[in-house]
Amino acid sequence: MRVLLVEDDRMIAEAVQAALEGGWAVDAVRDAPAADTALRTGDYDLVLLDLGLPKGDGLQVLRRLRERGARTPVLVITARETVRDRIAGLDAGADDYLVKPFDTDELLARMRALVRRSAGQAHPLYRQGAVTLDPATHQATLEGAPVALSSREWAVLEPMVLRPGVVFSRAQLEEKLYGWKEDISSNAVEVYVHGVRKKLGADVIRTVRGLGYVVPRG
Repeated sequence: MRVLLVEDDRMIAEAVQAALEGGWAVDAVRDAPAADTALRTGDYDLVLLDLGLPKGDGLQVLRRLRERGARTPVLVITARETVRDRIAGLDAGADDYLVKPFDTDELLARMRALVRRSAGQAHPLYRQGAVTLDPATHQATLEGAPVALSSREWAVLEPMVLRPGVVFSRAQLEEKLYGWKEDISSNAVEVYVHGVRKKLGADVIRTVRGLGYVVPRG
């Protein structure tokens, strides 16, 4: 999953990035104009948005995002703690609101809930056929037996299990795997898809020739 972290405090940003390591591809920006640019040009599964930003206000970033019709889930993370502040954030289009300082485990739980909601999933476990994924532990099972997936194999499989029947191009899956500063090998997606198939069965991910990959419904 790919997340945009908008946070001007370097220590908080580094702590959040460390907490997300291995489970999320993270792009980080520190001011409002950079956030606007990233949101106009990138495709994100979730946004973590501070409100007190240099060169602008996070609420304005949020309003501009919603005015463009984007439905990307937004979790506000801010020191603004009054009821009036929370109401303003939610009314501006935030999906959830978390006051600093916060526990990173709670942050991750809220992020998982927002991703589930955006995909129309109510259950905390993702099930597709004989495969079950637990996003809280990154544990995969096949017919009830645990299967160890690497973080990259998980990152390829999870978005497709969340949206069965939807074809993902190689470029879309690459975006789920890597942040801005990471190098992408030309055959990375193919390697991780092969790894998933080897561990969970050849039919868990199907190739749609000329288009990409899909986890079939059912």
